[in-house]
Amino acid sequence: MSLQENERGAFRKYRSMNSDVSQDEDVCVSYPFEENGDIRNRSSSNYVMACSIFASLNSVLLGYDVGVMSGAILFIQEDLKISEVQEEVFVGILSIISLIGSLAGGKTSDAIGRKWTIAFAAIVFQFGAGIMALASSFTVLMMGRLLAGIGMGFGVMITPVYIAEIAPTVSRGSLTSFPEIFINLGILLGYISNYAFSGLPAHINWRIMLAVGILPSIFIGGALFVIPESPRWLVMQNRIDEARSVLFRTNENVGEVEGKLAEIQEAARFMIKDRSEDKAVWREMLNPTPGVRRMLITGCGIQMFQQMTGIDATVYYCPTIFKHAGIKGNTQLLAATVAVGFTKTIFILIAILLIDKAGRKPLLYVSTIGMTVCLFTLGLTLSTMGNSMFGISLAILCVCGNVAFFSVGIGPICWVVSSEIYPLKLRAQASAIGSVGSRVSSGVIAMSFLSVNHAITVGGTFMVFAAVSALSVVFVYKYVPETKGKSLEQIELLFQNDSYWEDGEVELQDVQHLIQRE
Repeated sequence: MSLQENERGAFRKYRSMNSDVSQDEDVCVSYPFEENGDIRNRSSSNYVMACSIFASLNSVLLGYDVGVMSGAILFIQEDLKISEVQEEVFVGILSIISLIGSLAGGKTSDAIGRKWTIAFAAIVFQFGAGIMALASSFTVLMMGRLLAGIGMGFGVMITPVYIAEIAPTVSRGSLTSFPEIFINLGILLGYISNYAFSGLPAHINWRIMLAVGILPSIFIGGALFVIPESPRWLVMQNRIDEARSVLFRTNENVGEVEGKLAEIQEAARFMIKDRSEDKAVWREMLNPTPGVRRMLITGCGIQMFQQMTGIDATVYYCPTIFKHAGIKGNTQLLAATVAVGFTKTIFILIAILLIDKAGRKPLLYVSTIGMTVCLFTLGLTLSTMGNSMFGISLAILCVCGNVAFFSVGIGPICWVVSSEIYPLKLRAQASAIGSVGSRVSSGVIAMSFLSVNHAITVGGTFMVFAAVSALSVVFVYKYVPETKGKSLEQIELLFQNDSYWEDGEVELQDVQHLIQRE
């Protein structure tokens, strides 16, 4: 039987399986057509993009909280009379408490599915945001913050996993970067909210700033009626026909669907076999094989370096940094942060255009080297040129440059790589561990930033961040492979092969040679 006949047979099977599809859905997800001998689904790319956007709406909540808190904390201090230590705890605890959500997220997503874990994350986060907006004391404020942190942990862990599992190989890098785009959009909206409401009385403005962040939950509720469940999770539940249906809708070439489904089933069989032998997933990660150890080093390492360079501290305490540079007045400080938010958002969009063309590793080199230069220059500026017009301008330029280089590389690529490299049976839990490392790093830095500033000055703090950023360049060189253009199953093969990790640097041709050998 010819390839075209196979494709037509697959298409007929798809239509028979979906004969009850409504007319509305038929318009939204158009059926395949024949082009140059191949059966193609002309709307698959639009459908996958829409699913990725809807799944990433949780990230708007996270980004908005990060951005809005940088300004709201100024007025919370004034209204609730909290101390500087309480400010550090309040800001940083979100990342620390998110460990609960990240650790529980893997097990939860395996139990109820990727899609409904996204919904659960949004519900928990919104309850927390509502409590914070109505808080009358620091204690109540912290209760809301704890709930928001748990919801954030679920969301940070599950969204990249979901997108990686529904996205076709050719566009997986760009689509898996969507959560980072929406985090940046949320940060920008938070900065704008700070500036817009800063003129209101101090006992009202910060409450409105926090309450506005509840609005995206309306769109998340609607998204649940649009996005499908992950086909890989459906295979794990032995719901093969449903998985096939999702793959037909998310892959442009209908003829490739059965092959992709076979790959996923093969990966799932290994997982089922391990379960039948009572080999626990967590035990395998605690006592990993060399291949799994490499995956954990790469995935957890890149997530920790993403935060240890101080990006969250820069975003949370942006007004504090500019105040040390010499800017006076809350309105002027918050206006300067809006420029940072615009820069961060613009450059994440640039990254999305480049990530599947230039590749992950070249962008990581540009990002980490550029951040190192900007952080070092910022530290030098704050130490020697404070309160001068040139010093203020250079500080703003360095902060904008730092977030720009972050957004064009390690910001989005961190989540892309960590969602690509793990095998199916470990993906959810291993991604959760990576999220834990990221959140711990973020929380520790956010909770100690002001204290460290007092100990070694603001300029000295950014010199330390520059040193960490320089180490991240070495880490990328030694431990991060190029994954552009490869399926999740092919990437897994690379990490399991010992010979390609012995020379110290991993390159794309290693994957190609390995696939040929296999």
